Amino acid sequence: MSMDKFIEQLPFFTPEQRILATELGAFVTQEIEPRPINEENVDTELRDLVNLLGKIGVLDYSVARPGAKLETRAICLIREILSYSSPLADLAFVMQGLGTYAISQAAPEHVRDFWIARAAEGKSVAAFALTEPEAGSDVASLQTTAERDGDTYVINGRKRFISNAGVADFYTVFARTGTEENGRAPLSAFVVGARLPGVTVVERTPMLAAHPIGEIEFSNCRVPAEDMVGAEGDGFLLAMRTLDMFRASVGAAACGMARRALDEAVRYAGNRKQFGRLLAEHQLVQEKLADSITELDAARLLVYRAAFLKDTVTGRSTRETSEAKLFATEAACRIIDHAVQIHGGAGLVRGSVVERLYRDVRALRIYEGTSEIQKLIIATQLMKE
Repeated sequence: MSMDKFIEQLPFFTPEQRILATELGAFVTQEIEPRPINEENVDTELRDLVNLLGKIGVLDYSVARPGAKLETRAICLIREILSYSSPLADLAFVMQGLGTYAISQAAPEHVRDFWIARAAEGKSVAAFALTEPEAGSDVASLQTTAERDGDTYVINGRKRFISNAGVADFYTVFARTGTEENGRAPLSAFVVGARLPGVTVVERTPMLAAHPIGEIEFSNCRVPAEDMVGAEGDGFLLAMRTLDMFRASVGAAACGMARRALDEAVRYAGNRKQFGRLLAEHQLVQEKLADSITELDAARLLVYRAAFLKDTVTGRSTRETSEAKLFATEAACRIIDHAVQIHGGAGLVRGSVVERLYRDVRALRIYEGTSEIQKLIIATQLMKE
């Protein structure tokens, strides 16, 4: 699997990033693409992929080291390459970043260095515990509490739709710490080891696509005060910085899935005959292919423009990042739907590439800010300009 000529044609990348794309593409073709997909045992598969990506140094691009800035363009390139062959490998890569970014920015040095090193080497699986049963996009409505008791904080509450729940070795958990005069609750962040007393995975949530995800309960879970990330009240800002760091890369993952679906559609249309002609010779199929490649090119341009701006122009990427996430994820769903339609009945067979992608891609329009939230952000930023 190559990155085709698109990356070569764009001015957004450094020579090192182009080399990364080429070398990782070759590695994925040889080592990840041939791996059988076992949807019945995603926990083991994910842990194996985290370990594999750690061994080859790829996790260094998603796990921020002290004093080093993450490259959004590199993250996007890696996610597009991984998701082309394995959305689960993409998840393994990005969750190590989401679960450690706040830690890298604000945890005490000894706490930070311990977990960051283990996450980057693929020895510990990370998770980001923000969403709750009654709080999704509305982060300020979190109900999980953390109350100070001597040298510890006692955490109580539930987190829902947590990727890597039950697989993770540690969670970055966001909780209310008191109440301000205006009635709103300041949020704080904590590193919580998965094996601490009071941490329970109460549900593994069956999803549309095979995904290690579930609901976690914290019941009088005592966390050392030194495991607080930042100061009391820093949690909201840390959560938003984490999501902002990785949001454009959601669009890149969507592009990888869409590109794979389009490749499968082109291959199928070029070999399958109906009514005495190849599918590719029928004008309505040509229309779907033309629409798909045009939307894919547009999506990739938006994604890599946003990544370039985030890396190089301070304070200039909020609207562009939301545009990239919105358009790429919505376009990917349309492209993959076209691919299924071109395959006809064969595209509905459980386990076929396009059927799997059809299930895998849908969540991207929801997590890390729904399409509707992205539109609100875009309009708000536009009015400010």
